Amino acid sequence: MTEDLLGAQSSQSLIASLERADPGASYAATRAASGELGALTLSERARALARAILVDVDGDRDRLTAVIRWSLADGEFGGWTLWPVGLAASWSAIEADTSGAFDTAMSLMRELTPRMTSEFAIRPLLLHDLDRGLGHLREWTDDPDWNVRRLASEGSRPLLPWGERLPALVRDPAPTLPILDALYADPEESVRRSVANHLNDHSRAHAAAVVAAARSWQERGGTDIERTVRRALRTLVKRGDVDALAVLGFAPASVEVDPLALSVDAVPVGGDVRFRTSVRNTGDQPARLVIDYVLSFPGARGDERSKVFKIAQRSLAPGEATEVAAGHSFRAITTRKYYPGRYGLALQINGVVHERAEFTMEAGS
Repeated sequence: MTEDLLGAQSSQSLIASLERADPGASYAATRAASGELGALTLSERARALARAILVDVDGDRDRLTAVIRWSLADGEFGGWTLWPVGLAASWSAIEADTSGAFDTAMSLMRELTPRMTSEFAIRPLLLHDLDRGLGHLREWTDDPDWNVRRLASEGSRPLLPWGERLPALVRDPAPTLPILDALYADPEESVRRSVANHLNDHSRAHAAAVVAAARSWQERGGTDIERTVRRALRTLVKRGDVDALAVLGFAPASVEVDPLALSVDAVPVGGDVRFRTSVRNTGDQPARLVIDYVLSFPGARGDERSKVFKIAQRSLAPGEATEVAAGHSFRAITTRKYYPGRYGLALQINGVVHERAEFTMEAGS
């Protein structure tokens, strides 16, 4: 819960640490802000506390830097409350707008991240001067602390959840690829996982670059490389990207799919539909298959939408067939709402969508 991560209690602990590091100071603005976090989101809470910290240090960047470094000697200085501390340091450096202030703030991100990830606090710095920031991150790929190496990847993710987007990296993945190339086989799983998520962020608009990077990692080898590549390509695989599937060993295959047999022609809202079919390998080579199904459905505005769901992976010898059976429930869930109208189901095999079967969803329960 947000309250547990960055609420009044944790804020009071932060204030106590700051006051121990800054004797005689009264962090009144931060204390007032901690009592007004109420309905704010987590990121809004971090920004509110960061603004208050800057008020309490009178906007004095050198004082803030000293207080942060003194606080790092305090064993209780850690956790989610370091997000607003890092944000305050970033904003203060941006306000100063000098290379020295920027470099000091980046160093603070590095020092804070073992206590609590600086992936969110570092974003304003990268938005302010991406090239200079990436220079620091490239150096961090050799840092002995895995938390810092992870920050090099996670802090520069173009679409970091909860973090500000980095538009330049959304447009062009090239600037961070050297960072990912340096870390994809890192001995720490958390770093490798971040690298895979970072590359996956680029899948929305740069499929070819993502596949090329994953293929090069696979060819070079390294720690748990297959798992890293699978995670990096997961969005493309779900989309049925033929090149991504080929990297994972699922080359285009010659298959014959019988028409889908549906359990019902009409399903009520909240009901379910079952389907089955047979898939045969009609080629002269063994085939490794990723078998998914595509559900097509009407959106809130009447436009047709679709979503891919997993079924299974199968290996078929030449001429061999396999039965495929699955189902889909239309029970209400918070992340998806279904509307009456025409629906479709089709198998997707190694990225290729096969013949569609249709049914209707009836209004009512």
